[in-house]
Formats: sequence, C-alpha cells, structure tokens
Amino acid sequence: MSQALDPAAEPRLTAQDIVGNVVDPAVRSWKQLIFPSVFLVYLAQTAGGVFKHSAGLGVVVGLLLLLVFCLTYIASMVVGRNQRGASIFWSLYLAMLAETALELGYAHSDAFVMLVYVAVMTVASLWYRGIPIVAGYAALSVLLPMWIWGEPANFSTAGAIAIIALAMFGFFAVLRSHAELTAARTEVARLATENERARIARDLHDLLGHSLTTITVKAQLAHRLSATDPDRAASEIAEVETLTRRTLADVRAAVSGYREVTLGNELAAAREVLRAAGITADLPGAIDAVSAEDDELFAWVVREGVTNVVRHSRARRCAVVLGPRSIEISDDGQGGPAECAGNGLYGLRERVAAAGGVLVSGPVERSRGWRLRVEIGATA
Repeated sequence: MSQALDPAAEPRLTAQDIVGNVVDPAVRSWKQLIFPSVFLVYLAQTAGGVFKHSAGLGVVVGLLLLLVFCLTYIASMVVGRNQRGASIFWSLYLAMLAETALELGYAHSDAFVMLVYVAVMTVASLWYRGIPIVAGYAALSVLLPMWIWGEPANFSTAGAIAIIALAMFGFFAVLRSHAELTAARTEVARLATENERARIARDLHDLLGHSLTTITVKAQLAHRLSATDPDRAASEIAEVETLTRRTLADVRAAVSGYREVTLGNELAAAREVLRAAGITADLPGAIDAVSAEDDELFAWVVREGVTNVVRHSRARRCAVVLGPRSIEISDDGQGGPAECAGNGLYGLRERVAAAGGVLVSGPVERSRGWRLRVEIGATA
C-alpha cells in the first residue's frame, strides 16, 4: 500500500485506505457524492477549450469525453483502493489518463486541467510516492503545449496541479489522523472491557473461594455439633446464613466495582474461619505498621492465603506476619510443589505486580508447611 507521513515507515492506515474507508461505503450514497462532484465545475475551462479549438462533431466528441471523464473520476472515488477494489481503481485511473490524452485533440492545452483530478487520485493512492508523478503532470502541462502547439509557457495549470495536490496531502493527513484516532479509541475501549472482565473474574474467584470455603467449614462444624451441642450448631448455621447474605452483597458490589476490602476485616474473618477449621491462628493484634496504600492489597493477600490454608494445607497452625510494606502467611501443613498455583494465586500475583511488588510462594525450607510472602517495592 502507500507510505505514511514518515517515508521510511509503512503505515497501518494509508491515504488511499482512508479513501476506501471514507468513500467506500460511505460515499455510496448519492448525497455523499455531492462534495467531490462540486469541484468538477473547474472542468468548465476544458469545456471552453473544446468550443475554442473544435467544431461540429469534434465539439460533441470532446464534450462526451469530458462527461465520461467526470463519471470515471466519481467512480474511482466510490471504488477506492482497497483489497477488493484495487484492480478496478487502477483501471479507472488509467482510463482517466487515456481520456485526458484523447481530450488534448479537442481542447488542446485546456485539457491539462483534467490532470488536476488525476493528481488528486495519485495522492490518494500513492501518498508521498506520488510526488514525482504529480510533478511530472505539472511539467507536462507546461512543456507539451509549447512543443505541440507552439504556445507560450503557461504555469497556471501547473500551479493548480501543485496546489491541489498539496491541499490533498493535508486533507488525507487529517482523515488518516482521524481514522487512527478512531481505531485507537476502539482499541482502548476493547482493552478496558477486557480489563473489567478480568477484574470481575478475579474478584469473584477471591470472594466466592473464600466465602464458600468458610461456609463449607462452618456447615461441617455445625453438622458435627448437631448431636452434642445443638445450641452451638444453631449458632454456626446462623453465621452461615449471615455470611451467605454478605457474600451475595459482595458479589453484587464486585460486579459493580464499588466493593471495599480492608485488612482489619479480613484478619477478623481469617480468625473466624481458621477457628472453625480447627487451625490455631497466630495473627497480628494491630495493623498500624501497614501503610494505608497497602491496606487493600494486603487484605486480598490474607483472604487468598488463609483460604488456601483451610482448603489444602491440613495444617494445625497458621501465622500472619505484617511489616511496613510486606506480609507473610505461613502454615505447618503438608506443603506442596512450588509450581502449584491456581487461579487465585495467579490473580493475586497480578494485583501485587500492579502495585509494584513481588509475590513469592512455596514450601517452607527445612520444615513442613507453605509460605506466601508479598513485598512492595522489592525486585523479583
């Protein structure tokens, strides 16, 4: 295709691609053809040349050639140079050149006005590569009348070809910028949609994974207590109902994007779910050391880490250690291979990376258990 504003680079959108996008299919409506058709009035000079240099049947043929040229020009605008219409466009382009050459016999030097329109399509199709061709058309409009008919040098048509071509460079550059801006906005909207989908998927996993695990543990505890301690079993079931309602509200908030997660609340929830699972909780008594900007991220770390401990570790003890810009969750369970990472850890790793931190997870060295550590401002 054609070159970009930078002659050394090939653009994604070329001038003629824009003609294809703007004129085809938009200009297929006859109303859209009014704008390019208005400027065909400039061919009145060529029509005057036909009456000036021809007579009788020559006038009829000259005017018919001029009419065919106008139709060819409009057709080339409609077709545009796209992948399906490239061959048709260039056929029409060559037809315009042939009609201009034939018109020389009836309008003489006034026929060179037709090259103004050929120059427009040259710029549209070849962009900067069309500059030598446009310059050649301008030179022909000056030299051929002097050589064929002995007329004095006249630079008016050559100037018109150069000025119109320059104007078309600017016109197509504006259209190209507009098309690229539209494409960029479309891409931004697509990426925003994908990011929102990823956020909802990540949040729903974190919310439902933690909440359903807690509900399962409490339901199992209530089942075991139903025969020996009915009052406590009823209390656990009441907490399951409360948790279910809160989870439903959290899911709605996650979808809407207005949910707030705090470290204090997650530590309190972690203490409760660990207690229900029969795991000793060693949790910090205060969170003053954690900066406000890390509070929500560390809350997600606690939620994911404790959920994994309850689900997979078979641990007897779980500890959470907080630092000014770090958090570590460890247990004394059965551990596992370091490469084990589900969707939850994958989503958490994305959150940590977005905050400029590093997540490390794996078996505890020289002992049983598993460790999950997040540090903000560290390098991998």
